[in-house]
Amino acid sequence: MTDDSANLQRLADQLAIQDLMARYARHVDRRQWTALREIYHPDATDDHGGYVGPIDGFIEWVSRRHEAVDESMHFLGNCLVEFGNNDTALVETYFCAYLRLGPQAGSENAMLSSSTGAGTHGRDVAVRGRYVDRVERRNGVWRIAKRVTVFEAVDSKPADGPRPNPDHQWSIRSRADAVYAMRDEIFDVP
Repeated sequence: MTDDSANLQRLADQLAIQDLMARYARHVDRRQWTALREIYHPDATDDHGGYVGPIDGFIEWVSRRHEAVDESMHFLGNCLVEFGNNDTALVETYFCAYLRLGPQAGSENAMLSSSTGAGTHGRDVAVRGRYVDRVERRNGVWRIAKRVTVFEAVDSKPADGPRPNPDHQWSIRSRADAVYAMRDEIFDVP
């Protein structure tokens, strides 16, 4: 491989890994648990604070937690990809996750709330941290092999109330969200 083609491959790999991080955020925010599983290798592990273990357990844990999360939006920031070799990378991705816990939120979401009692409209929570990932290319596909979530801060306050304007297009935490209708239209999915 020439230097130019090696550099182009490295850029393509970096973009594929950054895309992997963005798809992680979408799948969690839209509660797409089957698609989330595809972000990880089958033998992957995730240390997410309240859960440490294999990926199947993580999917079960996060889906149960998000039953009481009425709104979820992950913002990804700096994404530094450092290649150990052609098929292994250390990836550090900064994130802010904004969540609205419903009034029904229980003990499984205790780490997200600085006080007890969700109130009438729930709690608004901002989580800041970093995903530290070992990402591996296996059979030509980049996926997470090991994740450690490093927390920087968790802020929580009573939610202000319902959404202010019902005429706006609001986020839906399922495949009914506008992104999927647009995706189906663009990719001509029946």
